[in-house]
Amino acid sequence: MRDLLQSLALSGAACLGLAVWLGWGKPVPVVGMFVVSGLAVGSLYALGGIGLVLLYRATGVLNLAAGAIGMAGVMLAWQLVQWGLPAPLAWALGLGLSVALAVGYGRGIAPRMEWREPVVKAVASLGFALVLLGAASFLWSDDPRKFELPTDKTAVMILGLRVTLTRLLVIGFAILAVVLITLGLNRTRIGLQMRALAGNRRLSALIGVQVARVETVAWALSGLLFGFTGLMFGDLVRLEPAVITFLVIPCIAAAIAGRMQSLPDVLLGGLAMGVIESLLTLSDLFKTIRPVAPFVIAVLVLVAMNRGRRLTFAGED
Repeated sequence: MRDLLQSLALSGAACLGLAVWLGWGKPVPVVGMFVVSGLAVGSLYALGGIGLVLLYRATGVLNLAAGAIGMAGVMLAWQLVQWGLPAPLAWALGLGLSVALAVGYGRGIAPRMEWREPVVKAVASLGFALVLLGAASFLWSDDPRKFELPTDKTAVMILGLRVTLTRLLVIGFAILAVVLITLGLNRTRIGLQMRALAGNRRLSALIGVQVARVETVAWALSGLLFGFTGLMFGDLVRLEPAVITFLVIPCIAAAIAGRMQSLPDVLLGGLAMGVIESLLTLSDLFKTIRPVAPFVIAVLVLVAMNRGRRLTFAGED
């Protein structure tokens, strides 16, 4: 709890200070608009980071194909809507494709590298991402397209700001995901088995944990998170295969901010990254460094909060 409060204070102070500095002299509603937009995008970074951490802790795989899996789902959903399929069914099929791709990789390819080094597993998932990106580039041209949700047309007024229901939905879902996954890891049998795998995979197998079953659940849950993130990113930011595929980069930064362990810290890190990245747009000088902002923030968080600790992507697999 102490670490969580420290993370909350640090991220809140950083966002507030940057908002005052870069927004000085600008209308408050304008600054508030950038903050709300940043919270929505930061929630997507956090959701992707949560999926990465959940999967990494259960399987030892840092899935660099997370963005590509979400991209495939949203592109399928968009195409089905264009063909006249009811939108809810198209969204469900898009999420289903993301889950199927994640589970298919997790059960078909990942077990073949079970005893390889973590970096080898990560590079293999990057290859899978490039395959998906290549397939999407072959199937869809670079024409501008828009993925829309009914919630885009509904808005509420918060402190004088018009906030669409989609943005509120994304922020609320990110918070709900942290709460539910944390409770699931602590209170359910499958959650305890995932934690056991994160601690020692060999010992877990010896005491009767069904490793394949637990890993399949982890891959499916992460695929669902990646798919939802892709759908929302396609609506809120940009529906372009390459852009969504490389969404995994800030998601990794959010996961690093949580030390690849703490889901609340991943959430706070993702939100802070989104807000700060959005606020940098207010400055002509700093808006060019927006792409590297998530990793700069992740490094600062690690330096400030992890003195005496060591972040590692190795361990027993």
